Amino acid sequence: MIKDNDNNVTPDNDDQRNDDNPPDNDTLLVSSIFCSIQGESTSQGAITSFIRLCGCNLNCNYCDTRWSHEGGEEISIQKIIETVTEHKSKYVTVTGGEPLLQQNTQKLLTALTKLNYKTSIETNGTADIKGINKNTRIVMDIKCPDSLMSEHNDLQNINYLKDTDELKFVLSSTSDYNWAKSMIEKFDLAEKCTVLMSPVWEKLSPKKLAELILKDKLNVRLNLQLHKIIWENDGKEH
Repeated sequence: MIKDNDNNVTPDNDDQRNDDNPPDNDTLLVSSIFCSIQGESTSQGAITSFIRLCGCNLNCNYCDTRWSHEGGEEISIQKIIETVTEHKSKYVTVTGGEPLLQQNTQKLLTALTKLNYKTSIETNGTADIKGINKNTRIVMDIKCPDSLMSEHNDLQNINYLKDTDELKFVLSSTSDYNWAKSMIEKFDLAEKCTVLMSPVWEKLSPKKLAELILKDKLNVRLNLQLHKIIWENDGKEH
């Protein structure tokens, strides 16, 4: 494991998961652990510890973390929490990839909430969210048609969202917006939890999306990727 001066944790180049030697039950396959400004969701702008887990079951055409789908390092939950503690942030986000592909993710979330961290998980909406710790805020995607992954949405998950959770539509086009709008109306999503609309970087302009939301008077929240604005989308984790 390599740890730089910014507390980022990344795997050594030779570190690959060995299926012949299964991990201990208290470990997770981790891509990186780092502290930064939360770029999205309703806690946008807060100093946050990010735990990025490896692996994903989708291949969205706008994905900006495809490198996290492979490789990684097995790290114990205890060591993950020790690293997070060094960041001295009360917010922790578990993300991916798709973090719910790993069975010990639930154990990590429970451990974090017991330590009174304000914990959230970012999930792509294809994995069952039913068993997630009730004190964890779920930020769940519903994939739009232009992602080329919308057929994988598990809409049963909508039934398990709490009013403190968040639903996110990542929009590449006006047609994506219209599709998302129809989904919001069909499932009465704005009454269930906070609904976020996020434009794909350099595909749908924030101005255009804002105008559409205002025109239709949608009860949603415009969600820009603040970290990309701050660091000018340099492709690094900050």
